[in-house]
Amino acid sequence: MSVAALTLAPAVRRRSTTRSLRTIFFRIAATLIVIWSAAPFLWQMSTAFQSDAKLMSATPSFIPSPLTFEHFYNIFVVKKFHLYLLNSLIVAGSTTLVCLAFAALAAFALARLKVQRRFGLLGLILSVSMFPQISIVAPLYLIASQFGLLNTYAVLVIVYVALGLPLTIWVLFGYFSTIPAEIDEAANVDGAGPFRTLWSITLPMSLPGVVTTGLIAFIAAWNEFMFALAFTSDISVQTVPVGIANFQILYYVPWGDLAAASVVVTVPLVAIVLIFQRHIIAGLTQGAVKE
Repeated sequence: MSVAALTLAPAVRRRSTTRSLRTIFFRIAATLIVIWSAAPFLWQMSTAFQSDAKLMSATPSFIPSPLTFEHFYNIFVVKKFHLYLLNSLIVAGSTTLVCLAFAALAAFALARLKVQRRFGLLGLILSVSMFPQISIVAPLYLIASQFGLLNTYAVLVIVYVALGLPLTIWVLFGYFSTIPAEIDEAANVDGAGPFRTLWSITLPMSLPGVVTTGLIAFIAAWNEFMFALAFTSDISVQTVPVGIANFQILYYVPWGDLAAASVVVTVPLVAIVLIFQRHIIAGLTQGAVKE
């Protein structure tokens, strides 16, 4: 072995050791972050399967013993939790569809057509979402009351669409901007107008971004609490967050039922995010790069 090789060997070993230590550190840090993030949900799941006697005991237990499904029976049979789930599904689903329809039109116009001062318009659209929600509850309540919209799906869908449109327009605008302009020109030569181009070319090519935007709008509408609490007072239209809040009684908090309802609401959302996580990341990052 040459002298130069002998001289470089310790430096190479040091760099290799440094890389190994850095990898180990990042893995340990990532593991701790996952444990920190997942621990509350895992404890909630444990609570959902424990009896009230166990939950009130002096020494809490993470592993349910004995395992019980009484809290799930309570929320679905006694407290009609399935009605809240159905209401949330209707409101969140309708909000998502309306948001995507309007956001696709606005984003396509701003990204693909010759619109002057488009970034000024985008800034104006985004500024709409900067108002604190608590500051607009009272005025919106008066307007909804005047038009007879209280205790209806319509008032929630209208408010959620207004709140969700700025973000959905921004995400779709970024994604539409990455599509080469030559594709639009080719469609124009073939006689396709703006609406045909949007429906037949832009949307199919932007499907990951559309899925991502739809999931964001759906989850935001599914989890919203303040407007749903202010605008609805009947179980026939109240959504899941309001339903869970209604579980509490004046002198007693049913922790087991609350935990069971939280698990029922959270597990589908977690599953959806895990299934579409690659599409979500691609949809959010691809629009950030202009090709």
